[in-house]
Amino acid sequence: MAKAIGTRPLYSQIREQFLHHLEDRTWAPGMLIPSEIELARKFGVSQGTVRKALNEMTAERLLTRQQGRGTFVTEPEDSRILFKFFHLTPDKAEPTFPVSRFLSRTKGAATAEEAAALAIHPGDAVWRIRRNRSFGQMLILTEVVVLAVARFPDLPEATVLPNNLYQLFSTRWRITIAQADEQLRAVSATKAIAQTLGCEPGTALLQIRRIARDLGERPVELRTSHCLTDHIHYASNLR
Repeated sequence: MAKAIGTRPLYSQIREQFLHHLEDRTWAPGMLIPSEIELARKFGVSQGTVRKALNEMTAERLLTRQQGRGTFVTEPEDSRILFKFFHLTPDKAEPTFPVSRFLSRTKGAATAEEAAALAIHPGDAVWRIRRNRSFGQMLILTEVVVLAVARFPDLPEATVLPNNLYQLFSTRWRITIAQADEQLRAVSATKAIAQTLGCEPGTALLQIRRIARDLGERPVELRTSHCLTDHIHYASNLR
C-alpha cells in the first residue's frame, strides 16, 4: 500500500481501504477498531497518514472517537449519525429526532425519475413507503421513500418498520448510509398533500428530495419530503 501509484493522496487510498472494512463488516457497527499504530503497521504507511484518514471518517461520522477508549464504528442509532441526515429543527426548542407514523408500503414499477435516482431500469420493482413525521404532537412533514426491491426483497410490512430506517438498513441488510445529496425547493401543496398535512391546498411548503448512498457511493434510497415550515426550519452548518 505504501507503494500504491495513483493521483489520489495516500491517506485517501487508505481511507478507501477502511471503507471496505466497513462495507464488508470487518469493522461492524459499535466495534472498537485497531489503534493507529496497528493500522499503520498493517498497511505499511505512517501513523500520520492513518490519522488523517481516520480524522476524515470521524468528520463524516462513520467513526466515533471516545477519549481514553479508542475509535469505534458509529452505530446507526447514535444521535450524531441521526442528525447527520436530518436537518429540520423546531424554531423554539432543542433539535430532536421526529417520530414517524407509517401510512403505507406498496410495490410498483419504477418511474423514469425513480430509476435514474436509484441506478435501476424503468419498470424495475420498487417499494414506496409513505409516512408522516412529527415533533411531539406537531405534524411537520409527509414523505415518500422509494427503495429498489432487488436490494430489499424482504422489506417488512409498514406497520412493523422502525422509526429509524437507516438502522434497519444496517442491521438487516448490512447497508450503511454514508452520504446523501439533497435538493431543496419551495413548492405549493397539492390537494392530496394538503389533505395529508391538514393544510390548505396551495400552502407554501419546503420540498426536500434526497438520494442516500452507501459506503460504495451506490444509491440506496430516493426520499421526497414535503414540510410545513410554520414552526420549524432547515438548519445546515457550513464549514
